Amino acid sequence: MRILRIAKEGARALTGNKLRTFFMMLGTMIGIVALSVIMAIGKGTDKNVMKRVTSFGTHAIMITAGGGKGFSPPQAGITTLRLEDAEAIRNQIRGIAIVAPFAMRGGMPIKAGSVQVQSRIMAGGAEWHEAMDWYTGEGDPITSEDVATLARVCLLGSQLAKDLFGNEDPVGQSVQIGNVQFRVKGVLLPRGVSPMGETFDDRLVIPLTTGMRRLFNQEHITNIRLKAEDSRQLGRIAGEIRQLLHERHHITPPAEDDFAIFSAVEIARNARGISRTLTILLSALAGLSLIVGGIVLMNILLISVGERTKEIGLRRAVGATQKDIFAQFLMESLTVTVSGMVLGSLAGFVINLTLGRFTKLPVAVSWEPFAMGLAFALVVGVFFGVQPARRAARLNPVEALR
Repeated sequence: MRILRIAKEGARALTGNKLRTFFMMLGTMIGIVALSVIMAIGKGTDKNVMKRVTSFGTHAIMITAGGGKGFSPPQAGITTLRLEDAEAIRNQIRGIAIVAPFAMRGGMPIKAGSVQVQSRIMAGGAEWHEAMDWYTGEGDPITSEDVATLARVCLLGSQLAKDLFGNEDPVGQSVQIGNVQFRVKGVLLPRGVSPMGETFDDRLVIPLTTGMRRLFNQEHITNIRLKAEDSRQLGRIAGEIRQLLHERHHITPPAEDDFAIFSAVEIARNARGISRTLTILLSALAGLSLIVGGIVLMNILLISVGERTKEIGLRRAVGATQKDIFAQFLMESLTVTVSGMVLGSLAGFVINLTLGRFTKLPVAVSWEPFAMGLAFALVVGVFFGVQPARRAARLNPVEALR
């Protein structure tokens, strides 16, 4: 009953000056809003990273022609990977289940009847489907016989099939790639977005030999896709592949690599590293706003103590103890910060829903910002409320009544 009475006294004092109470809440509200949005974006980014890792393949390694650290298709004119490199990796590196070399060419014209589009062409072998975890939903896949005979057959991505043929069945129909006619052998299952953020479903796949000799007129490949028998061995396998390619390409450090190796582990590590750094920086800014809000709260409460000197003296005169005065002012501080936390959490929730619906930011709404906001509010309320509460409790009742 005593605590309830003290709480009522504190609430009455706060509601007596609503504008001042609002300004005391404002710093906490802004900090909690910032914290809620930052945590939601950080959590959404983590989920997005895991989706991309899953899309890439948890057992997969990709080797790309050309150096650099960015995970992007090699540019035209880079000829640093050969079929012989893929064979050496297959024969000399243990723990690899599948080795699938392939070549890519972007922006090639594809025509079906009166419709013409541009798409990225991927030329791969029979093992390409299993290496990429990407199979046909209609028709038949690329086979070893297609590769051996330089067959002029192709597979269409699901979106590309719609772009070229609409609602018609594309299997068995003809498309023209450049100046070469191909028969549509199948349509690939929808795949979605690549780890680079590009859509997979607008691509076209042809046999590797057909692409290299009949369409691209080249002897080099652009990528080698591997699948490890055990995902825990990805680090070792990547290291041994790098050493093997150094030997084959006569690369001696500090000379730069003429290839790049990527795995799901590296993609997740790089993406999370950037996300974590940004989250720490923004969280520090949110924490700073909470501290500033706490300082404002403390100063306004100190001013309030000076203005309410007679009230404090009167309460002491009718029997209130120093502990009662201390508890009342500390309760006021906690009421302000917790109320600011509740309002800030509600505002952050609305902002997160708005960002998730109307922007492309990865946002994941959860209970964690509310729990962390409550903890911050309690810490700020106690830490910055102690000094004003102590000053109020130490006032001499006789001097206060004067």
